[in-house]
Amino acid sequence: MTEMPNGIFEWIWFIATEYSDLFITGTIITLNVAVSGTVLGFLLGFLLGIAEDSKLTKADPLVKKIVMTIVKGISKVYVEVFRDTPMIVQAMIIYFGIKMTGFDISPIMAGILVTLLNTGAYMAETVRAGIKSIDVGQREGALAMGMSPVSAMIFIILPQAFKNIVPEMANMFLTNLKMTSVLNVIGVKELFLQAKTAGGTYYRYLESYLVIAAIYFVLCFVFNRIFLLIEKKMNGKKDYALAVEYMENNE
Repeated sequence: MTEMPNGIFEWIWFIATEYSDLFITGTIITLNVAVSGTVLGFLLGFLLGIAEDSKLTKADPLVKKIVMTIVKGISKVYVEVFRDTPMIVQAMIIYFGIKMTGFDISPIMAGILVTLLNTGAYMAETVRAGIKSIDVGQREGALAMGMSPVSAMIFIILPQAFKNIVPEMANMFLTNLKMTSVLNVIGVKELFLQAKTAGGTYYRYLESYLVIAAIYFVLCFVFNRIFLLIEKKMNGKKDYALAVEYMENNE
């Protein structure tokens, strides 16, 4: 008969090794849901943010005015609903709501959908604020040079706004990585649910949760460092001198 561990640290090591397959599976599913939902949510947020920032003029066709008014109205309702309700409640409503329609959706797909919609709501506001942070003269200058509003947005405004948006994008991904834990309520076998399963065998829940706490910490720490490097690369080098200073020093 295998001798049982003594003390909390022995139990942590025992559970981590005994149920390593569960924890690896949970980590993969957690990353799958977080990455897929966040990337798709960013795309949705960008589209909604751009739509929110778009301006209508008297010269625009009536059809365009009607369509954009409807899109902006739906966007505002969607953003408010998903920003003002808990993700765990959204997961329950979306998963069981879709099930009631007769469509057989898997827990993982439902989890990705919830993460996508939640991310899109927050990113829509972030993108809109990022676009607003760019001086209005940039847009006016581009239009004065003959660029269309769409071209000005794609080639002039968005590349500059993107730098301001990146830090919030990184924070959103890290939040989603941790918030996948609430998706266990709809049966997504992410890290938290796997830890629950592992801890229940010997009723050592504390040790099991400490194992996934360490996994979450490592994941967030690594991704945070990656995002910091990306942000640093985008900001460019800091060791430069102004042309005026260079000329003065060389006179």
